[in-house]
Order: sequence, then C-alpha cells, then structure tokens
Amino acid sequence: MLLNFRAKLVGVALCSLVAVIATIVATRYQAPIILFALLLGLSLHSFYSYSTVQAGVDFCSRELLRLCVGLLGVRIAFADIVSLGITPPLIVMVSMALTIFFGVFFARALGLSKVFGVLSGGAVAVCGVSAAAAISTVLPNDKSQEKYFAFTVIGITTFSTLSMIFYPIVASYLGFSDELAGVFIGGAIHDVAQVVGAGYTISAEAGDVATYIKLLRVALLMPIVMLVFFAFKEKNSKMSGGVSAFIPGFLIMFFVLAFLKNVGVLPIWLIDIIRSLSSNLLVIAIAAIGVKTSLKQVLSVGWRPVLLMGGETLFLAGLIITGIMIFY
Repeated sequence: MLLNFRAKLVGVALCSLVAVIATIVATRYQAPIILFALLLGLSLHSFYSYSTVQAGVDFCSRELLRLCVGLLGVRIAFADIVSLGITPPLIVMVSMALTIFFGVFFARALGLSKVFGVLSGGAVAVCGVSAAAAISTVLPNDKSQEKYFAFTVIGITTFSTLSMIFYPIVASYLGFSDELAGVFIGGAIHDVAQVVGAGYTISAEAGDVATYIKLLRVALLMPIVMLVFFAFKEKNSKMSGGVSAFIPGFLIMFFVLAFLKNVGVLPIWLIDIIRSLSSNLLVIAIAAIGVKTSLKQVLSVGWRPVLLMGGETLFLAGLIITGIMIFY
C-alpha cells in the first residue's frame, strides 16, 4: 500500500510540475495553458515507462480529470441563459445535436472510430477541451483513446483560435447586428476564452450575448455526457473496456454544485475557490494525458482526423448561420 502511494505521489508530482511550467510559459506568451500543458506532457512521455510514475499519472488522467469535470458545475448560471429568450437556445441546441451526429457519421465515412467521432464532435459542439475531457471519462477504454484525446485538444485549440480571428470578419461580412453576431460567435466557437475574445472585439453587446450563449452550451455539457454514457454503457458484464452501469459520481457532483450555486447556497468566495481549483486541476490532468500519450502515436493519426475536426467546425458554424438567417 505504501509503495502504491509513493508511486502515485511521484506521478502526481511530475504532472503538477508540468502544469506549473505550462502555466508560467503560457502566461508569459499569452497562449492557451491547456495546449502548453499537453505539449509539455507529450515531450515527457519517456517518463511514463517508469513504473514509479505510472500509477500517479494514471490517477491524474482519470480520477483527477473526473473531479475537475464535476467541479465545473459552479460555472453554470441558469438566469443568464433564460434571459436570452427561446429562439437563440433552440438554434444552438439543434446545431449542437446535429454536429455530434455529423461527427459520428463523418468519422465512419473517413474510416475512423465512432468513439473518436463522438469525442471530437462533442468537443466542437459543446465547449472545447472541457467537453472533450468530460466525454472521454465515459467512453469505453480503447487503445487509441489517449491518442485521439490528445489530438482533439490540439485540434480544438487550433480551430478555436482560427475561429476567434475569422468569425468576427464573417459576422461583419454577413451584416449581422451586434446581438446576432454574439449569437453566432457564442454558438460556433469552441472554447470560452476564444468566444470572449472574439465577441468583445466586435462590441460590448456582442461580447455579452456571446458569453451567455456559450454558457448555454456549457450548461448542456452534463446532459450530453450522460447521453454518451448510456449510449456506451456496458450491456453485458463480460464486455471488456466498457464503462460502469452506474451513473458516475462526477456527474452527480456537477448537477449538485450547479443547483447549489443557482439557488444561492454557495457563497461567492467558495464559488471562486472551486472555479480556481477546477481550472488548476484540469491543467494537471491534461498534463498527465500528455505524459501518457506518445507523440509518435498522435502524429500517426494522419490527415483524416484533421479533416474530421475541420469539417465539424465548419458544419457547426454553417448551422448557426443558417438558423440566424431563417429566424431573424
């Protein structure tokens, strides 16, 4: 037992060190911390071959990751979402659902696994890296899952950054008002930071609307994760690599925290602490996934995953634009 504890401690310490370095470097160069944590972790994959660190790295990449996702419940503000009215949420929810289905079918058409289609489609449709992390925790264990997750993080960061640069230009070209530009930005860009950056480059109103729309997508994270969980749930106890037949504890934690936050039970200072803890632990978990993953394996995925994630990104943006054109 003591040996197991020491093994976990060494692995956790390694992942924590990677997270600290990634935070310092990313802050210095104003770059995505998650991406730096993943890339630095990938560069240290050789350490994963040591039995003294494997247990700790595995702990960070699975149990710690699930804890981070559960803590995301404090980010949900139902009042902001309700204030948007019914039309924007309907456009966004339908677009999200169709994007996930598109991801699955397009992945199969490209000869990729259905699991990767769900993972990448969910990450694009919902909220980027956080969604990829949450969905990955309920997908069946697969020898390619770590590789696909790492690629999804890289792809999400890349396409989200490109979207932040070009989508405001698209909104201007299409003649969207500030409110509609906010709906487009918030509904089509993957990560929260890029949504905020793109929205407020247009105007304060566009930034506010984009943020609210993005919060709606974040609020739908756990319902989507639950659907994925039940879709891939073990139907036979003899199945290998499946997920548990019970609802994971981190899903319950997410909903409990979201409920307590929205009924006003949690004080502001505690919400801030939980948000900060979730963000910091997520960096450690992503670093662990990087350490577990071989860069050679990531690069071996080829052009198909790039085409898949690019197609999913454009598909979601096209649906949002179509919805705005029809209803406004």
